[in-house]
Amino acid sequence: MSTTIIYTVVTLSTIGTLAAVILYFVAQKFKVYEDPRIDDVETSLPGANCGGCGYAGCRAFAEACVKQNELSNLFCPVGGNDCMGDVAKILGIEAVKQDPRVAVVRCQGSCEYRPRTNKFDGVTTCAIASSVYGGETGCQFGCHGYGDCVAACDFDAIHINPETGIPEVVDEKCVACGACVKACPKNLIELRKKFPKKRKIYVSCRNEEKGGIARKACSVACIGCGKCEKECKFDAITIANNLAFIDSDKCRLCRKCVSVCPTNAIIEVGFPPRKIKQETSEESKAKTPATAGNEK
Repeated sequence: MSTTIIYTVVTLSTIGTLAAVILYFVAQKFKVYEDPRIDDVETSLPGANCGGCGYAGCRAFAEACVKQNELSNLFCPVGGNDCMGDVAKILGIEAVKQDPRVAVVRCQGSCEYRPRTNKFDGVTTCAIASSVYGGETGCQFGCHGYGDCVAACDFDAIHINPETGIPEVVDEKCVACGACVKACPKNLIELRKKFPKKRKIYVSCRNEEKGGIARKACSVACIGCGKCEKECKFDAITIANNLAFIDSDKCRLCRKCVSVCPTNAIIEVGFPPRKIKQETSEESKAKTPATAGNEK
């Protein structure tokens, strides 16, 4: 009996030793080298894992940074330029600064401007509603207001206004990750250049119908008249598919386009109230009695 036990122990020990040796050589043969800088880069990132950089989490983004010879096409929207500066120092390359961005909802179709024509009784998600019908109003391009964008935001930066039923972005919390942009089935949300003092000028409409049809569905719809495009001196405005678009990278916030828009489809945010031009005494004296009489 003792001989059998010894034989069994020796056999098992020999098999275990051989297996360990084989596993060792296999591990050496197929081992994958990982650059230690990946851990350093990942540590310098915010750790939000939001996917705003275009990669599946901060680890994947760190690996991409290490593999690239430059950072021109890589950017962490949550960490911003300071974060990318730290990554550049770790990798010994130069960081490319980018203008900060903020999400903007391009629809102002509340009940005041866009009357409801029916009521949706299905599952209240924008994705499902968009797949089965145009919406509760005559504008099939407008916001449903069911909050898919709110659910997608991990930073509590977007909420549905209870009075208008339209999402509103909290600039201080928005990190421009783009989650709300992807969540909106109507493509109403976009990332635009973030100007100082929260100032924005943009066309708050996505209706591509012809002018009369668009205006019938929503009183503040863009009708593609082209007046804003002609007024802009910086080539920041283009007209396509009966709809105006303002390029935030070219816009100089002069506000001239806002003044000429006949439907108030162009919104200005964060600016002081416009000054009302008052008639000077010289201008008043220069008017003839006949002219003054016609103006009464």
